[in-house]
Amino acid sequence: MILWKRRRAALAGLRRRELRAQIENTKHTIDSVRNHFEQEIDPTLIDCYIYELNAAQLRYQFLLRQFKDLEGVSYY
Repeated sequence: MILWKRRRAALAGLRRRELRAQIENTKHTIDSVRNHFEQEIDPTLIDCYIYELNAAQLRYQFLLRQFKDLEGVSYY
């Protein structure tokens, strides 16, 4: 039983690290898209950057919820 709990805690730790990395990558994407959006003058590309920014922000919110849900689960 103890071995099972340790394995489960180790997997949860791995999942947390993966989520943190995805959150950081998504934050970087948001910053990058925002920079491109602010410098663009072509209306078509502005629309594209708006959609990209919205998608990245939704992904960021999703990942944060996943991380918070994982943090709220007790493994001991």
